[in-house]
Amino acid sequence: MKRLHRLTAILVKLQSKKIVQAAELANKFDVSLRTIYRDMQALTEAGVPVGAEAGTGYYLVDGYSLPPVMFTEKEANALLTASKIINTNNDQSLINEYQEAIDKVIAVLKTTQKKKLEVLEQRVFTYNKTAKVNPSTSLSVIQQAITDLRVLEIQYTTASKVFSKRLVEPFGVYFTNNTWIMIAYCRLRKDYREFRTDRILNLVETQELFPPKHFTLEEYYKLRYEEHSNSEYSEDES
Repeated sequence: MKRLHRLTAILVKLQSKKIVQAAELANKFDVSLRTIYRDMQALTEAGVPVGAEAGTGYYLVDGYSLPPVMFTEKEANALLTASKIINTNNDQSLINEYQEAIDKVIAVLKTTQKKKLEVLEQRVFTYNKTAKVNPSTSLSVIQQAITDLRVLEIQYTTASKVFSKRLVEPFGVYFTNNTWIMIAYCRLRKDYREFRTDRILNLVETQELFPPKHFTLEEYYKLRYEEHSNSEYSEDES
C-alpha cells in the first residue's frame, strides 16, 4: 500500500508539472533514485504514457489525464484552513476563485468527510487587524494576463491622487502589508513599475499579446533593492 500511495502521488506530481526530475521525486518520497526508476517502469507497464528526456526528467504525454483526485481528510482540512486565511486578504477575485476551488474539493469528498469538514469550518478562525479599506478585484485577471502574455490597460491613481491611464505588460505579483502589488513593464514610462491593485480604478484586458521576456522575481528584487534600499517597494508615483 505504501508503494501504491507513492505511485499515485507521482502521477499527481507528473500532471501538475511539465517536467519532473527523478531526484526531485526521490527527495520528496525519501527513496533512492533506483526506486523512482522502478516506479516509472511500473507506471509505464500499467499503461500510463510516461515520457523521459535524458538529463531533463519525466513527463506525461499530452492528452493523458487522471481521474478525479480524491483528497484525504488532512488535505481537505489544510485547504479549508487556507481558505480562511485567503478570506482575510484584500482581493475579492482571489477569494471568489479559491471558494470555487474549495467547492469542487468538497464535491468529491465522502459524506462522512463532508460532515467532519462542516464541524471544522465552524471551529477555525483567522483574525486580521488590517481593514479592507480599498479592496481590489483585479488579481485574478492579472494572474491570467501574466501567463497569457496579455497587455493590460489600467486606470491608476497614486497615493498623491495623480490619475493616469497606462498600457502595461504584467510580469509578477507579490503580497505585502495586506496589499497585492503588480510588477509590470509600463509602456508610458518605458521601464518596470509597481502598481498597488487596490489603486487600479479600472482594468481592461486588451487583445494584444507581448513577446516573452526573461524575468525572475529574484533578479527583480535584487535590482530594486540596490536602487531603492530604503523603501519596501517602489510604487509608481510618476
